[in-house]
Amino acid sequence: MKSPALGTPSLLRAINDRAALRVLLERGPLTRPEIGELTGLSKPTAFQLLARLQEAGLVVSDGIRAGQPGRTAEVYRINPAAAYVAAMDVTPDRIAVQVADITGTIVGESVLPTPRRPASTLVERLRAALDGAGSPGPLRRVVIGVQGAINPASGRLEYATAEDMPGWHIPDLLPTLSDALGAAVDVENDVNLVALAEQAYGAAAGCCDFVLLWADEGVGAALMIGGRLHRGATGGAGEVGYMPAPRPRRRPLRQPRLPGAGRRHHGGRRRAAARSRRTRAARAHHPAPPGAAVRRRGQPGPRRRSGPGTRHRP
Repeated sequence: MKSPALGTPSLLRAINDRAALRVLLERGPLTRPEIGELTGLSKPTAFQLLARLQEAGLVVSDGIRAGQPGRTAEVYRINPAAAYVAAMDVTPDRIAVQVADITGTIVGESVLPTPRRPASTLVERLRAALDGAGSPGPLRRVVIGVQGAINPASGRLEYATAEDMPGWHIPDLLPTLSDALGAAVDVENDVNLVALAEQAYGAAAGCCDFVLLWADEGVGAALMIGGRLHRGATGGAGEVGYMPAPRPRRRPLRQPRLPGAGRRHHGGRRRAAARSRRTRAARAHHPAPPGAAVRRRGQPGPRRRSGPGTRHRP
């Protein structure tokens, strides 16, 4: 579909239509004067706008609002059957699907267990999961959350192994899935989808710059800069689990030492060495007389008498 040129009447009509649909989604059924007041449009412009949206099947009449001063007013609301979308969460063990109408109401869901070595093809598994959800009408778009990221340069799924995501590593992944499923397909990193949800409805509502860190079976992150997802050149800007980390230097283990233990140990060895040197020096200068008994280490020596005036040699 060709986009309207800048500054043309078709562009202004598209902007007004989008504004009216947004207030109807956020505020619910509204009258024509209420739509004009909330969008800042004049009554003739609001009248023409509602006529276009009704003709396109996006807006339907919701009855008459009575009981108020003045003329009765016709109420308009979004047609929930105007379009259906599907969200798919793909993990190594299962494919979970939820189908919603244009108002965001869940109208169908299913869970398809998937073995690690499936016999069916990727397209067959996705189609079976969508059929199990039972969409009331044709799908306009399918968004698939995966544990990985699409490389915009090659169009392939990266940052995911073939064991965890069998059948996903094929060229031209998005065109292949779109043709097979009959709807526009987006494949997005699951943590990036969580960041979009937090920005719209959660803790990051109204925040344009933040980082979401996801810690589960794996570690991932999503970067929101200026209100838009930052994916990086290869699509894996948030794949912190694949970042190279320096290895710690290995050092030999050291035994714990008590205070003073080394000093006592070395001191005892020094005293023993000094006694040995003194003994050898004394034997060298005062050799034992012939026939003297030599006491070996471990043998009992001669008994010495103890008495007054007796001195023992150290």
